[in-house]
Amino acid sequence: MKPLVPLVITLLLSGCSVGPDYQRPAVSMPLHYKEARGWQPATPLDQQSKGEWWSVYHDATLSSLLSQVMISNQNVADYAAKYRQAQALASESRAALFPSLDYDGSVTRSGSHATGSNVRTTSSSHQAELSASWEPDLWGKLRRTLEENRASAAASAAELANITLSAQSELAQDYFQLRIMDQKIALYQQSVDAYQGYLNVITRQYQAGTASRATLAQAQLQRESASASAQDYQWQRAQLEHAIALLIGKAPADFSLAAAPLTATLPVVPAALPGQLLQRRPDIAYAERNMAAANAAIGVAEAGYYPDLTLSASGGVSSSLLHSLFSLPNRVWSLGPELSGTLLDAGATAAQVDQARAGWDASVASYRQTVLAAMQEVEDQLVELNSLQGEIATQQRATAAAQTSAQVTRMQYEAGMITYLDVATTENSSLSAQQSLLTLQSSQWVSSVALIAALGGGWQAART
Repeated sequence: MKPLVPLVITLLLSGCSVGPDYQRPAVSMPLHYKEARGWQPATPLDQQSKGEWWSVYHDATLSSLLSQVMISNQNVADYAAKYRQAQALASESRAALFPSLDYDGSVTRSGSHATGSNVRTTSSSHQAELSASWEPDLWGKLRRTLEENRASAAASAAELANITLSAQSELAQDYFQLRIMDQKIALYQQSVDAYQGYLNVITRQYQAGTASRATLAQAQLQRESASASAQDYQWQRAQLEHAIALLIGKAPADFSLAAAPLTATLPVVPAALPGQLLQRRPDIAYAERNMAAANAAIGVAEAGYYPDLTLSASGGVSSSLLHSLFSLPNRVWSLGPELSGTLLDAGATAAQVDQARAGWDASVASYRQTVLAAMQEVEDQLVELNSLQGEIATQQRATAAAQTSAQVTRMQYEAGMITYLDVATTENSSLSAQQSLLTLQSSQWVSSVALIAALGGGWQAART
């Protein structure tokens, strides 16, 4: 045993670890985005606090709803529990680096009875033992396992952040769509009231014989059509309200959001966006930390080529009499190392190493694809917002012209200069233009939220 001690000490001091040390693979990053100048490549910064990104909208109701996502959303709660599991697994792996101390105590009473004899014998056995064992991490297997589990826990944290951001983004988009839906419903209700006024007048004219049946039918058609459209928006609004309830962890029956005007402020996208923002995306962090875990898994697999050394010692007492259990003659002890390994496994260990290396290659490809998809997502939202800005300006001018045309036509109709058919045509054009404008504005709000999510939680400067 003595010649083995210097070897063990040498190996422990060397602290070698099998498998490659982790290095983040290079990813080709553009110096700037095609749709926004000022982007620069950066390293992952997902741990930086982003604060309440929704505060840029200055909407108290929205802020109140979003603050409930981390508390009540069940998907978030699910991933939060998984993160705690991953943390516990990493702590368990760390404990394996240190010696363990166990105890054992037993009391046994046994007897025998010879066949055909009245002789009966009984005996008692009392034992108490304390044992210690330690597996020196000669090849770094335990350290690589800890490294793998810590990286997996960090990936789990990023996954939790990603699911939280996704739920918050979805809620904000649903909220803005609901508020625009409120405006559409209100617009149609105003139109229904106006069309009802026309219908009342034309009905009296028809009864007096001064209006045709066709004019009356046209007025009825307009009123009913506007009423049907308003009802169509009502069920769409209800579904958005149900979706918001689910995102804050409530049953649809227990949640309602009263109709109200949209008072939020649409944030202006800066002309230049710092490249560090993209690196705060939790899905990029998740993919990168999965790479780190896959890299450590290679070392764990390669450790299978080398033997395991376990140092153990135990001491205790054993006696048939309880009162003399702890006397000197009853003491027992053992001390010695154990070396174990595999001599022949038909290539199983090599296959495990190949599997780990293939897992690493897959994680690298996944990471690079995630980065590329993130860049595409930001580009898509930027170009959509840029296009919507010009489209909305054009539609606003068209809507103003349609409203002016409808107003003039109403005045001409009231003066008896034109028929109601002309009024119906211009009113329909005005209503359609206003609805189109609201639809574009809804897309603008949704794209604004989507851009913030694509940037990992806003374009504000990093908070410390």
